[in-house]
Amino acid sequence: MKGRNMTRWRDPAKDPRQEPKSNLITAEGAARLRGILDHLSRVKRPALSTKVGEAAALGDRSENADYTYNKKELNRVIARIRYLTKRLDELQVVDRLPADTGKVFFGAFVSLEDDEGENLDIRIVGHDEIDTQKRWISIDAPMAKALLGKQVDDEITVLTPNGETFYIVTAIRYEGA
Repeated sequence: MKGRNMTRWRDPAKDPRQEPKSNLITAEGAARLRGILDHLSRVKRPALSTKVGEAAALGDRSENADYTYNKKELNRVIARIRYLTKRLDELQVVDRLPADTGKVFFGAFVSLEDDEGENLDIRIVGHDEIDTQKRWISIDAPMAKALLGKQVDDEITVLTPNGETFYIVTAIRYEGA
């Protein structure tokens, strides 16, 4: 059976996409997602609907590239709106500091030092907030799982593609603390 929606079969037990994701998000992350949803709903979707209507009024839709492009873009925007609406309903916003700010929990900014003395600053955030440029990692990431509950001067071991890497927690801080 062939078709455009066919994909390569993957064993569900070994497929990393099947692993459950945590539904935690910071207050800033939730506000950002709501802003994106609002922009798509109030600005982008109406503008694309207008463009599709204007292109459809020009006549033959089968040879109208403007109609085809804008219709596909409108469908992408509608799908994104649907996804964000559903995702925001599932998310649990973590908007308060943990009771013990001396330990690593969700939302923490953590400074680490490796064996060679190199510093690494990361933040533990939800799956929807991952940003490699800022070094924000998911709470579901192996490094974040190794860090949870640790204190300053604790050692952690993280399995990387290059083997095991050892880190020492040098600082922990939280936004607003």
